[in-house]
Amino acid sequence: MARRIGTAKGVASLALALFLGACGSSEVKDQPLDQLDAESIFRLGEQSLATEKKAENAVYYFAEVERLYPYSEMSKRALIMQAYGYHKDKDYENSRAAAQRYIDTYPAEEDAAYAKYLLALSYYDQIDEVGRDQGLTFQALQALRAVIEEYPDTDYARSAILKFDLAFDHLASKEMEIGRYYLRRNHFTAALNRFRVVVEQYQTTTHTAEALYRLIECYLSLGLTEEAQTAGAILGHNYQSTVWYEDGYRLLTKQGLQPEAQGDSWLAMIYRRVVKGEWL
Repeated sequence: MARRIGTAKGVASLALALFLGACGSSEVKDQPLDQLDAESIFRLGEQSLATEKKAENAVYYFAEVERLYPYSEMSKRALIMQAYGYHKDKDYENSRAAAQRYIDTYPAEEDAAYAKYLLALSYYDQIDEVGRDQGLTFQALQALRAVIEEYPDTDYARSAILKFDLAFDHLASKEMEIGRYYLRRNHFTAALNRFRVVVEQYQTTTHTAEALYRLIECYLSLGLTEEAQTAGAILGHNYQSTVWYEDGYRLLTKQGLQPEAQGDSWLAMIYRRVVKGEWL
């Protein structure tokens, strides 16, 4: 299953064909599981995945393979399929536990990459709204980074890179949400601290242009014109074609200011690095 992101789903699709074409499958189902061989029980799990909306029965069959034939090749495959089945049912804690057990037990196997990817997904797929606890996002980022670093040449790593960028963007979105909250209440110092985090730590995300514009708003409200001008200069250099630069330019020019680097603030340091290429 290594190097194929949709492996478990592909197995489930294949299982449907096996189910429709298998001879005597109903007779197999009627037999006590301890009288069946590992492959027959595993096939029951595949059939259940393919034909039932919930994966609960499939997980049971895969667990029985592991219990009845603990040192077999089928037991190894059944464990990774348990992780997939739990994830299909959005039972992320058990999916993570099964995936981690596979990694701990079979670290050198090809499917260890898929297990690591499923473990990362168990965090990532719970990131569904900005207002939730960001601890899950940090855990997702760590787990996705592990996939990228440990299995760089796999399709799992390529998918993990895309998800990593989205999770990273999610963290920036949270900072922006809090910053806007403070800004609406005229808590300018608290707001600019949040926008500063986006500019310094999440500069590769889609939120940087707005963060720079919000910094102009905050600094002008605090009477810190040099910092506002410098934020405008960075915004103009990197995001001149955006509405955020147009609005920021209007804010500055209304007060007789221009978007240009001024002073020696943290923004001026960023300007020198980004625009001038001066790192020392």
